[in-house]
Amino acid sequence: MHRQTRDILSRREALCSLSLLPSVALASTSRDQAPRLKTAICAYSFRKALGDGSLSYLDLVDLAVEHGIDGIDSTVYWFPRENLSGFLAAFRRKAYLAAVELPSIAIRSDLCRSDARAQDMEVAWLQHWVDVSHELGSSHIRVFGGNVPQGSSEDEAAKWVAEILKRAGDYAAGKGVVLGLENHGGITSRAERIIQIVEAADHPNVGINLDTGNFRSNPYQQIEMCLPYAVNSQFKVDIRDEQGNHTPSDWDRIVRMFADAGYRGYMALEYEAAEDPFEAVPRHLGRLRDLAAKYGKA
Repeated sequence: MHRQTRDILSRREALCSLSLLPSVALASTSRDQAPRLKTAICAYSFRKALGDGSLSYLDLVDLAVEHGIDGIDSTVYWFPRENLSGFLAAFRRKAYLAAVELPSIAIRSDLCRSDARAQDMEVAWLQHWVDVSHELGSSHIRVFGGNVPQGSSEDEAAKWVAEILKRAGDYAAGKGVVLGLENHGGITSRAERIIQIVEAADHPNVGINLDTGNFRSNPYQQIEMCLPYAVNSQFKVDIRDEQGNHTPSDWDRIVRMFADAGYRGYMALEYEAAEDPFEAVPRHLGRLRDLAAKYGKA
């Protein structure tokens, strides 16, 4: 059970929220539209420094300016528990004055919940972060689907995930926030399954947060399958196979695929490799920035 969810749920139980948007075609990209590719840096790339306090989220704004990056994908794991609203206001203000965008936050979640009460708790958890995202001025939340519980089938778990996303999507629609289900292993290990979940949710505020490094087989094919549903993306420098072996990602190929699909959104570097991120991240950001300009940054 997530921290704070009991209090959050009690505040939500009386709320009956309805989507403000009609159901529309799920695909967020189209080959008939010109791509618009923007760059971002995931806070998670500096997880150690954020964790020990040697780097702050405000420092990430300066880093984005220094390296000509459009925005910050704000992993929330190191957001303060005390005076959260004050932190969000300061972060939002500094980003605005630096002309740095805050398009997305990234949270932990586990939507493979069979019990009705647990499902309610997950919906409340997502609603809480929709409120945080809205207060920060972000319009996208990266969410995880979770793992299939022992004794349950993947088909059963997929239905639970879709239903939770649909319910949370109704609330998110009222705040102008989009939920992006990431291909993050577990129930979302394969493109076919994550697409099936998003289509079952059938909600204009639910799509895919496409992580380029998380598929373990036929990664380029699976990335291409997900692109019509992608509402945000996170770029890894490596691709792993089923044995866990790492090979460099062909970013030129991937970004070209994004452009060919008519993707309009952010490509956020999420650096997880072994090299010191303070050395490696600027280099990779430069490459990502060049590719965005090459293939369709407006």
